[in-house]
Amino acid sequence: MISLSLAEIASIVGGTVHDSDGTPVVTGSVEFDSRKLGPGGLFLALPGEKVDGHEFAAQAVRDGAAGVLAARGVGVPAVVVPPLPAGRAHERSVALTGDTDGSGAAVLAALAKLARHVVKRLSAKGLTVVGVTGSSGKTSTKDLIAQLLEPLGPTVAPPGSFNNELGHPWTALRADEHTRHLVLEMSARGRGHIAELAVTAPPRIGVVLNVGSAHVSEFGSKEAIAQAKGELVEALPEDGVAVLNLDDPLVAAMASRTKARVVGVGEHPGADVRAEDVTLDEQARPSFRLVTARGSAEVKLGLHGEHHVGNALSAAVVALELGSTVDEVAARLSTVERRSARRMEVVTRGDGVTILNDSYNANPESVRAALKTLASMSRGKRSWAVLGVMAELGADSVSAHDEIGRLAVRLNIGKLVVVGDDAAAMHQGASHEGSWGEESVLVSDTDAAIALLRAELEPGDVVLVKASNAARLWRVAGALLEDGVA
Repeated sequence: MISLSLAEIASIVGGTVHDSDGTPVVTGSVEFDSRKLGPGGLFLALPGEKVDGHEFAAQAVRDGAAGVLAARGVGVPAVVVPPLPAGRAHERSVALTGDTDGSGAAVLAALAKLARHVVKRLSAKGLTVVGVTGSSGKTSTKDLIAQLLEPLGPTVAPPGSFNNELGHPWTALRADEHTRHLVLEMSARGRGHIAELAVTAPPRIGVVLNVGSAHVSEFGSKEAIAQAKGELVEALPEDGVAVLNLDDPLVAAMASRTKARVVGVGEHPGADVRAEDVTLDEQARPSFRLVTARGSAEVKLGLHGEHHVGNALSAAVVALELGSTVDEVAARLSTVERRSARRMEVVTRGDGVTILNDSYNANPESVRAALKTLASMSRGKRSWAVLGVMAELGADSVSAHDEIGRLAVRLNIGKLVVVGDDAAAMHQGASHEGSWGEESVLVSDTDAAIALLRAELEPGDVVLVKASNAARLWRVAGALLEDGVA
């Protein structure tokens, strides 16, 4: 973060300085985990369901923090912010932090104000903010963009899926006077969420990947999801750039909602930046010809799954807009790596069993992509799909799970292991599709899945593990990987 005194921070966020004259200067990072604070940092005292950050404030200052951003006095130098009136911010704070009195909402609102101030100052000095949204692929695309931009100048991007009203401003505050690019992942669980994030850190380049079924239970329909995702392009300035996936009609239609210049990507023939001659190797790693108005070049991705082609095209546009040549983009795309855990993480054990750990999250679109990747990687080998619930699908949940089970049969997956009663419709769909019998099995929990796999896996098998994060199927992948080490 840029250096600011506690008095300056109080003025920015509308708080008051307590237990200090306001002169201490924040020169380090802003952290909500006191264990990660360095000298000169600012500690966020966020209340939670199990612990209250205010209880750790004094220790944070003793450990070197310059001060605390808090909802009440904590006996050490702090900027204390007033409570917010009851409303949506309060409700979202309760959902995020687990507090019940709204104090978390006040601290989060102050954090957003602080991030906006810092980003505004840095943008005036040449910082470019890139926002990425979509129902799936946000994290992978954010990681790709960061890797393409790093050779062009200091770049800040969030770890993993840090994309809500806490992670978004926290990431923005990692930027300082040296940062040239700030890449932000933007999520939404309702109308107005992305618009609010865009106010916190106004983007100049906005990337919309797709509109799927994730969180449809909260939005009501895919059209409502598209309305929310499109808030990103609405926030772009006239000299900005909207990067839209023309292979998704709901995304392509967002072109009419922005005053920014639109760059279309995809395999669609009308795309400004498109992929041609897409092929997959034996590990489902895509190769394609990157075609642009400035020329074309060959790309060979080291990532697994054809769905990464669209992600790579969006990342390519961002890099081209910020100064890279087509050849540079193609070369860098051919060397990018997976950075975020549990997202198509491919490991082959010593006995030849290959684990595709994609257990971070799941929705119908991402599960379909993962199953196609499994089918491509397991040609000539026995394939296993270990799948759990896809959460927040509302009234479409049963039919969506049923369809995934049927797709596993159509893709000739060797065995489907469905974990948990919430996902039982996958097992039913597979059992009703074709002549499957024991090829599909429903188990009660992750322990049962682990026991089954340990008993039946054979050298050379390929195993996909995927579900919504709440299903904790990462335990299955972890156990199988630990078996390989042993």
